[in-house]
Amino acid sequence: MITEIGKYFIFLGHLFTNRESFRTYYNLILEECVAIGVGSLFLVALVSTFMGAVTTVQTAFNMVSDFIPDYVISQVAREMIVLELAPTIIAVIYAGKVGSSMASGLGTMRITEQIDALEVMGINSISYLVLPKIIASLLMYPLLVILAGFCGMLGGYLAGTLTGLITPADYILGLRSGYNEFTITFALIKSVVFAFLVSSISSYNGYNTQGGALEVGVSSTKAVTSSVIAVLIADYLLAQLLLGK
Repeated sequence: MITEIGKYFIFLGHLFTNRESFRTYYNLILEECVAIGVGSLFLVALVSTFMGAVTTVQTAFNMVSDFIPDYVISQVAREMIVLELAPTIIAVIYAGKVGSSMASGLGTMRITEQIDALEVMGINSISYLVLPKIIASLLMYPLLVILAGFCGMLGGYLAGTLTGLITPADYILGLRSGYNEFTITFALIKSVVFAFLVSSISSYNGYNTQGGALEVGVSSTKAVTSSVIAVLIADYLLAQLLLGK
């Protein structure tokens, strides 16, 4: 494990050596942004909407005391969505969709010797292939988290009001009550860290694929597993660092 971590940091060091021109990276980053961001919009919106709906319904189910006002339901749902569900749960889904795609794509290029061809031409294949993926992930994933937060609260609003669990006025009051703007900052910090971890770990596993088509699948699975573990560890460390007392 220590050896793998060392190889991972050496891999990251090669991202910034013998780089290509800005125009080359600009075009590559735009292509990756479309693949990562636009390709994930529907899945993120769908999952986050239902997460918000379920969170609201379950919160209302547990508010059994008559002394607790109804607006607390949406207040609790807001904190859960912004602090944890939007950045972290979506990161797990992001690792499964985007991370596995990165790993399998680079793994296929490795076994078909396309990466070797780039090296023969004097191109730093790590910087050329991986750096645009990481930058695009850093740009697009925070936007996906913002979308997830909005859709989650919208899903909670629809589920709560249509089922009669909470009135529209109480739901809006709960969203506004006790609002702490640092929760948004914290969620965006987490989104940047998670985006880097998922894209870099997935690219590392895909780039270092050895063998044939079977090993591409193995690398893709390993990339998702490692990314999810790294996200969960980083989630705890960031919470302890930024929210712990």
